[in-house]
Amino acid sequence: MNRSEIREQAFKLIYSLEIQKQENLEEQVELYIESNNIKSKDAVEYIKDAILGIEKNKDEIINNIEKNLKSDWKIERISKMDLSILKLAIYEIKYKEIPFKVVINEAVELAKKYGEDNSKNFVNGILASVVKEQKED
Repeated sequence: MNRSEIREQAFKLIYSLEIQKQENLEEQVELYIESNNIKSKDAVEYIKDAILGIEKNKDEIINNIEKNLKSDWKIERISKMDLSILKLAIYEIKYKEIPFKVVINEAVELAKKYGEDNSKNFVNGILASVVKEQKED
């Protein structure tokens, strides 16, 4: 399983958690890993880190999304699919040492595959703003 496939699995889990709003996150992660037959140690570690890291930093991640939306947009207006992609990408940009170009490229690919027609541009725009903002800090 390569890094893109692992990231895609993490995204799918984030999306399903976004829809279900389940309690006991660790149990949900274990169940997902088991039911999707994810055996790779790297994949399991990455998925757990991403899910738990996003949960731990969710207020800051949501804040990053909200402040980079156009003024007439509210976070509730973003599709769950796009929101899931953004959460994962912002987590990687802010908290992991993954080059932002890689993160944005992977997020845009996920948006092309799973989102609506304008998702890739929307995701790209938000993430570009987040990166620009981070460089200014």
